[in-house]
Amino acid sequence: MNETYSALAAFAQTWGLLYFVALFACVLAYALSPRRRQEFDAAARLPLSED
Repeated sequence: MNETYSALAAFAQTWGLLYFVALFACVLAYALSPRRRQEFDAAARLPLSED
C-alpha cells in the first residue's frame, strides 16, 4: 500500500479514537452532573404528567 495512505490511516485511527473517547467522557460528565439533576428529573416526569 501507499505509505501516505498508511500514515494517514494510522493517524486517523489513533486520533479518532482519542477524540471519541474524549467526546464520550464529556457527554457522560454532562449527563451525570449534579447541577443538571433537577432538569433531568423534570424531563423524566414529563411523560407522566397530565396536561
